[in-house]
Amino acid sequence: MSDHAADPATEAFVSHRNLLFTVAYEMLGSAADAEDVLQETWLRWAKVDVGQVRDQRGYLVRITTRQALNRLRTKKRRKEAYVGPWLPEPLHTAPDVAQDVQLAESVSMALMIVLETLSPTERAVFVLREAFDVGYEEIAAAVGKSPAAVRQIAHRARRHVDARRPRQAVSPSQTRAVLESFQRALETRDLRGLLDVLAPQVVLIADGGGVKQPAPRPITGSEKVVRFIVGGLGKADVSLVCAPTVVNGNPALLVRVDGEIDGVLAIRVEDARITGLYYVRNPEKLTHVESETPLTLR
Repeated sequence: MSDHAADPATEAFVSHRNLLFTVAYEMLGSAADAEDVLQETWLRWAKVDVGQVRDQRGYLVRITTRQALNRLRTKKRRKEAYVGPWLPEPLHTAPDVAQDVQLAESVSMALMIVLETLSPTERAVFVLREAFDVGYEEIAAAVGKSPAAVRQIAHRARRHVDARRPRQAVSPSQTRAVLESFQRALETRDLRGLLDVLAPQVVLIADGGGVKQPAPRPITGSEKVVRFIVGGLGKADVSLVCAPTVVNGNPALLVRVDGEIDGVLAIRVEDARITGLYYVRNPEKLTHVESETPLTLR
């Protein structure tokens, strides 16, 4: 331990590790892939003469971005072979993430899904600029573009995301209140209560990864969504317990069926009603939710 404390490269990497993980996660939507990127970043950083690096944070972010971009470009092929809808891997996050409004929005399931519609370069530029306020010249060095090109990409990506993100910011307390109403209606099998809390054009996306039965495609419309929920989670012969948790900086539910973790449910709220339901059931994506130690992302 004392050797590590005397090693400037290790000290710099450890001090920025949470930031680097968040950059990689926001680009990839996978904690496992983000951890792999951090390992690759460390291997490259360990070969650098740290004494010659003026901006260690910027240098590390640049390495991480490049490695994440490489992985993002190959990951597209894996997603094409994925069984059913794909959702980001949920993270059990610390309370300080929810208190940072900008960070909580940038890692929210709703925004992470929107980021999936960007090209790899657009996603990298958007994440670095919007979530971490990295300068255009630094971003240009990370993605291999000119600063002028990066400005254009940032503008295009921002316009694309703004057209698809919620129109108004919703506080954690507002989200929690809506989620509590949904939880109460779900656990008591109150169909009217479910319909009341869902927006008419609510969209449900369920990710089972081919391991657990997902909805084969997104389901749109409150009545169709309620039928799907009642036909699965709401069956009368199962024991259903929902525990409030914080996932990706926002209130969510950890769902147990007959005592076993079935999945994590995150929501998107607009005008005090749920417009998006994101249910991750793939066991491979639930590792960071089952952990008792929440993640700090910065």
